[in-house]
Amino acid sequence: MTAASRNNAGQPEVLQFDDNSLLPALYGEHDQNLARVERQLGVSVASRGNQLAISGPADAVKSANIALQALYERLQKGLDVDDAEVDAAVRMAQNAPNASAKADAVTAIHADHLAIRTRKRHITPRSPGQASYMEALATRELVFGLGPAGTGKTYLAVARAVSLLMSGEVDRIIVSRPAVEAGERLGFLPGDLREKVDPYLRPLYDALYEMLPAEQVVNRMSNGEIEVAPLAFMRGRTLSNAFVILDEAQNTTPVQMKMFLTRFGENSRMAVTGDLSQVDLPKGQPSGLREAVGILAGMEGVAFIKFTDADVVRHNLVTRIVRAYDARDKANGSQDSET
Repeated sequence: MTAASRNNAGQPEVLQFDDNSLLPALYGEHDQNLARVERQLGVSVASRGNQLAISGPADAVKSANIALQALYERLQKGLDVDDAEVDAAVRMAQNAPNASAKADAVTAIHADHLAIRTRKRHITPRSPGQASYMEALATRELVFGLGPAGTGKTYLAVARAVSLLMSGEVDRIIVSRPAVEAGERLGFLPGDLREKVDPYLRPLYDALYEMLPAEQVVNRMSNGEIEVAPLAFMRGRTLSNAFVILDEAQNTTPVQMKMFLTRFGENSRMAVTGDLSQVDLPKGQPSGLREAVGILAGMEGVAFIKFTDADVVRHNLVTRIVRAYDARDKANGSQDSET
């Protein structure tokens, strides 16, 4: 447990921790976690034994207080705290609109009901958008994850699929994406079929290897429990007892998207991910993802989770890059921007 004192008349706000054994992990080696919080929020954090004194702008102090308490509670549950978790706690506290929302958001980084467990990972949300997305993946049959690169759309969908496969709730995972951006023109590429499509499916393999030991990925692909295939291979099939993921969906045509969505079989789940600001279809060709968002809005059993640059969980530079491009698009009056 922790106790906090209000910072009155500019006095630092003090956090006190009961379990001293957790403090080395909370503070980080050479207090690097505290330094990370200081840099990101513009506060000063001074450690005094089992107490932390936080000073700075009131809202930033509140965010730091909530983030550090959440990280301490994460350690109490036996979960790790690393740079990414510190960033996640700060991000979620910083982006919430008020103190109550900050506390609710940050508890998601160690919330058991949102956690996805795979053989190699215990995954919790690292942004407000991820928390909403993970909730939707757990409760809805069809989930659209929409937004910029680096927000975890595909990674979390694969994690949920692996979790359900391991628990026996589905019999197989099917992961797909348009094989070539502008129409799957595989015949022009060198090599056999596998050599033609593998470069376009590599990000999906990478996500699978993050969740399962390499030998399990190979074995499960050999016996058909995991299938990674270009979108063209979905035609004519009924996908039952499966978790099906369509990645890079902004590059589907309306016909391809309708074909994919109608593959739904009994006891199946689907996740569709894409970034409508990065459509690579030929000029004048409408995006099947954009059309589906309009047609299926409000349909029971379907969730649309829209990520923003605030949800980018890669390097901080990725967030700045996304924001720079968004600013350019708005300045140019671009119609391709997702928002």
